Amino acid sequence: MNKRTTRRKFMTTTAAASTGFWVAGGIAPRPSRAAVDEISFASIGVGGKGASDSRAVGRQGNMVAICDIDEGNLGKAAARFSKAKKYFDYRKMLDEMSKSIDAVTVSIPDHNHAPASVRAMRMGIHCFTQKPMTHSIQEARLMGQIARENKLATQMGNQFTAHPNLRYCEAAFKTGSPLGTVKEVHIWTNRPVWPQGLAKPKNKPPIPSTVHWNEWLGPAQDRDYHQAYHPFKWRGWWEFGTGALGDMACHTVNMPFAALDLANPTSVVAETSGHNAETYPAWSIIDFVFPAKATRPGLKFRWYDGKKLPPQELLQGKKMVGSGALIVGDKGSLYALGDYAEAGLHWLGVDPPKVDFKKSIGHVEEWVAAIKGGEQAKSNFAEYAGPLTETILLGNLAVWAAKEPGKGKQIEWDARKLVATNAPEVMHVVNKEYRQGWEI
Repeated sequence: MNKRTTRRKFMTTTAAASTGFWVAGGIAPRPSRAAVDEISFASIGVGGKGASDSRAVGRQGNMVAICDIDEGNLGKAAARFSKAKKYFDYRKMLDEMSKSIDAVTVSIPDHNHAPASVRAMRMGIHCFTQKPMTHSIQEARLMGQIARENKLATQMGNQFTAHPNLRYCEAAFKTGSPLGTVKEVHIWTNRPVWPQGLAKPKNKPPIPSTVHWNEWLGPAQDRDYHQAYHPFKWRGWWEFGTGALGDMACHTVNMPFAALDLANPTSVVAETSGHNAETYPAWSIIDFVFPAKATRPGLKFRWYDGKKLPPQELLQGKKMVGSGALIVGDKGSLYALGDYAEAGLHWLGVDPPKVDFKKSIGHVEEWVAAIKGGEQAKSNFAEYAGPLTETILLGNLAVWAAKEPGKGKQIEWDARKLVATNAPEVMHVVNKEYRQGWEI
């Protein structure tokens, strides 16, 4: 038996039953990968964040294939990974190289996350996908199910899930709330730092000679190339990105999500500056309602972007930072500074709890260990990243419903069925359509 056959034997598993709803304990133990002496990686997207993601995994094994729609990015990556085969189309790469690839990183615009990741996982390839995990809620549920059924090692690229502050706060709340009864959560961001509230461009500049535009569009509906989309500003467009909420909430909501189990809200409503269904609004304030769980009572969560901020008095004299999170209880509050709770923790009105917690070996390192047969990475698709992504992207249903300036329709949400029970007009945001040849 050769090395590749041994590797594939360990990746091939029988499908496990899926509940189709986020509950604890959904991932079955994976078979041992101890016989694999070196992991063969591929990277889809090797520019921008993809450059650092590919470098990170390249230090953990052998890079056998790289893919990017920009020939400049691909050339730079090829200089680092001289033995890796080069591709512009991830479909072709996976079809040709699937038997040689153990694991893949997906670091491309949001609208391509699920089509690339699903294609790889259905081939038995372990998957690391940048945040937000998907472009739509249904995609997040599907990716979690596939990961569970195929017993794959998965991880979303919200790297500060490995930060000690997150692990400490999670442990502090799991042993009983140090703040008393938690009533509400406030989270704000300095995003967007790209344009939003724009009309669709009318001019048609030429496609740069180094850019493979059809492959960049992928599953998105066909439209002409424009600098308003590529290489950076795509985040603000409904067709390609997920706005300020989708971009940053996988980071800023991460600590409260881990500490308070903020999965499966029952309703959401947004107040916005208004939008034209092309780009996200210039600002939004989004209210989520979460039902009671065994570990906590029901609570409310408010999101702010576009320079909107929570009331200053909630911080009890502390300085308001550009991005942060605040958990408010009846005995005290926790104020976490920065996008990742990395810039410090202020316990307001209560003493910092003393709890033991297990430190991470590193974000990418957790995923690599899982590939080799260890326990799943914290931010795996099935139990953590999928539910987190679903919660976050639910906010965009409310944003879609707030096209006129002011408060929009309150969306009642059935998380088990993935249905907006009172708003069928937003369901196309839940279950998106794909361009022919790019379906999942």
